[in-house]
Amino acid sequence: MLIVLFFFLALSALAALVFKFVKADGDFTLLSKGPAKRQAVEGKVVWITGASRGIGEVLARQFAALGAKLILSARNKEELERVKNEIKSKYPAAGVEVLPLDLASGEEALKKGVQEAESLFSDAGVDFMIHNAACERPKKLALEETEDGTEATFRVNVLGTIALTRLLAPYMLDRGKGHFVVMSSAAGKTPAPGQALYSATKHALNGYFHTLRSELCQKGIGVTVICPGPIQTENSAGGPEKRVPSERCAELTIIAATHGVKEAWISYQPVLLVMYLVQYMPTIGFWLMDKVGANRINAAAKKGNTYTLSLLFGNKKSA
Repeated sequence: MLIVLFFFLALSALAALVFKFVKADGDFTLLSKGPAKRQAVEGKVVWITGASRGIGEVLARQFAALGAKLILSARNKEELERVKNEIKSKYPAAGVEVLPLDLASGEEALKKGVQEAESLFSDAGVDFMIHNAACERPKKLALEETEDGTEATFRVNVLGTIALTRLLAPYMLDRGKGHFVVMSSAAGKTPAPGQALYSATKHALNGYFHTLRSELCQKGIGVTVICPGPIQTENSAGGPEKRVPSERCAELTIIAATHGVKEAWISYQPVLLVMYLVQYMPTIGFWLMDKVGANRINAAAKKGNTYTLSLLFGNKKSA
């Protein structure tokens, strides 16, 4: 009788776990952390690149709600001013500064940007560096990518981001504290048919920043790598995929950062499942993506759903 009861309880627990996983929008470690720690960011200086739109803009609003001081960077100064004014209208006491910056502008320009960022708030330097700026690419076959496209994408997504980190880190080390938050991608954890170049840049970021953390963690420097799947932004509105809202992505990103999570995954199914498979059962995960590959390219060409398990069986349902 006890064995039957134990079996029933174990089966019930497993069913509950499966149900929770099916409905999840992030990995289990991230979802177990609870709300963001306000005390970790209140009064702290948070520098966000790519802050003029999308997730960067939403992150700025949510950090402001937690009492952070903000430095907003992107190439478009007018859009940065718009974001600043909207934040100030809702949070009049918020400290918000605009610092236009192009990650592809070269080391001298980035060095000046870091020096300015460190001086914008007289009582403090940068506490959190949110690397959110990225150059996305239209979906195409890996062999169709050009040299110019490859160089331009790596210059922003990887080289500019690494240079900014290398220039800012000494200031953090002098203070004995600082935290880098890197907006990577699920494409930096799994194969991404149709996104080879974008995926390559995100794999590069993962490798660099996980290594950076292991080198600097004992000197007070933290690193959190965020790997979102498909996220709903103004550019993806009306598409066929089910995407995590940008507000929820930003919320989970701040939770991960304030709890010191080393890596966080944010996505609905089936992308979250694929990430788990590639991480823990790579033979199955890679087989799955090999089956999906060509069908995903076809679905993208038809502007269909490129994030569905139906791609295993062809692209009729995603067209």
